[in-house]
Amino acid sequence: MRIGLVTEGGYPYASGEAHRWCERLVRGLAGHDFALHALTTDARQDARGPGELPANARLAGSAPLWGEVPVVRRRTAPRHPGGRFAGRRARRRFVEHFADLVAACAALAAGERATGAESGADGQADRFASGLYGLADLARAGAALPALLRSEEAVRVLEAVCHGPGALPVLQGAQVTDLLAATTELEPALRPLALDWYGDAGLAGVDLCHATSAGAAALPGLLAKRFFGTPLLVTEHGVRLREHYLTDPTAPRTAPVRVLLTAFRRALAAETYARAALITPGGTRARRWQERCGADPARLRTVYPGRDAGPFAAVPDAAPDDSATLVWTGAIAPDKDLVGLLHAFAELRRAVPAATLRIIGGLGADPEAAGYRAQCRALAAQLFPDEAVDARSAGENPVSFEEFGDPTAPTPADAYASATVVVLSSAVEGFPHSLVEAMFCGRATVSTDTGAVCEVIGGTGLVVPPRNPRALAEALRALLADPERRARLGAAARARALELFTVEQNIAAFRGIYLELGAQAPGGPAGCGATAGDGVPRPFARPAESLMPEGPTPTGAARTPTWARAGGRARRTRYGAAGEPAAGQVW
Repeated sequence: MRIGLVTEGGYPYASGEAHRWCERLVRGLAGHDFALHALTTDARQDARGPGELPANARLAGSAPLWGEVPVVRRRTAPRHPGGRFAGRRARRRFVEHFADLVAACAALAAGERATGAESGADGQADRFASGLYGLADLARAGAALPALLRSEEAVRVLEAVCHGPGALPVLQGAQVTDLLAATTELEPALRPLALDWYGDAGLAGVDLCHATSAGAAALPGLLAKRFFGTPLLVTEHGVRLREHYLTDPTAPRTAPVRVLLTAFRRALAAETYARAALITPGGTRARRWQERCGADPARLRTVYPGRDAGPFAAVPDAAPDDSATLVWTGAIAPDKDLVGLLHAFAELRRAVPAATLRIIGGLGADPEAAGYRAQCRALAAQLFPDEAVDARSAGENPVSFEEFGDPTAPTPADAYASATVVVLSSAVEGFPHSLVEAMFCGRATVSTDTGAVCEVIGGTGLVVPPRNPRALAEALRALLADPERRARLGAAARARALELFTVEQNIAAFRGIYLELGAQAPGGPAGCGATAGDGVPRPFARPAESLMPEGPTPTGAARTPTWARAGGRARRTRYGAAGEPAAGQVW
């Protein structure tokens, strides 16, 4: 199958867990061809460029969701009947569709029910979809949509909606600066509508579109479904809408801008969930968010992100019974609550003086991470002065700070092998990958009840409330004092991790999902002859030979021959009409 994989701020440009998951998926499904369509989110990603791709993947398109977009001059746009009035017609259509989109967002934000044909939440969802796809059709007809989204007409539409009857008081108080800021942020969010990804060499030629979020990455998939009938699969390990609620932007937005953008993202997520053939959340928390945003539970299928268990296979089953080493791994950041862990360790040392704590990990993406690590180092030095056996010996601190990748630092497998208990102290956590690795190693764990921790642990470890150093210290003391209990929990944890959280189970799940969704459209995209005129599917309507290239293309990609296209005219050759034998020949 040909898979159109659409990413936002990740593979193949960015590193991190999202990049590694996509890399494992593409390499694990070597029997499928992946056409990557990447949306970059900052200048650093474009400057760094894409990473090396497997043989079964190619970068079919990339586009920035940041910075200015060159304005398309009117004389370069396609000419329509009516000559000089073509630009006016496009602007009138833009105003109509953009007004539908913005009005639906404002009504969603207000939580009020409109009257007439557009009554109720379903009516507002239909109005949002009408505006969204109307803008897409306008861009496909040749209009310069990015320029229109930052035009005076866009600002006037926003002003009319925000100051109109029924709008929230916060929107009615929007100033010109707020309206300009809103259009500046809406344009990149809608930029995928105007990309050139929808031709034969792009998403028109794939059998399945796989979006890695319900945000901007879902827009190309929605258009592929609308234009060509291509099934859409949406995978979310972290719900983009939830991240929008939790993220503190570098440049704080005003209240009217926040309200409009939040309503837009909610409406886009709801439209994505409504149109997707299948949605694969990475855990129960993501699933609950998707259901609350209107996703049909029948089309939700939880697929846990996989981890490679191979590097941890040689780790011994358990640490020595008399050891008392705690290991914390991860990316250091304020939300990991290492300060609370250090206070819990100080209380634990009163009961277990021989206990040691290894904090192993680099800095997280949080801009405050470096300062937070320095604060933790200072706190450790204050709580645990260097202990020396005599006046001449150098003291040692029971708390060590290490970083993976340093010449003297251990590998992750060595770090977990040294652990008597693995601890996670986060106040905010998504999917706890470090716990999965510890479970692969058969280690007992103590974790805070946040994110997907309870779902991952499943009774194979101890869980305490977040930001509660006393409870954390008591749980650690209980496990350090009971080797048999540690061994039982560690063995159960390893069995659970190998059953649910390996790369193999993740790849096997998506292999089955791809085949399942591909079987729903066996003739290929609807726009290429997979359905009859009445919309009834026509299995095998497009033969395999239609995928053969008609000739070299600028991108080197295969192009569908004219004879294989729905409604295409037969091409005369010296052997007769293409698609039928010449006179006197037998096939």
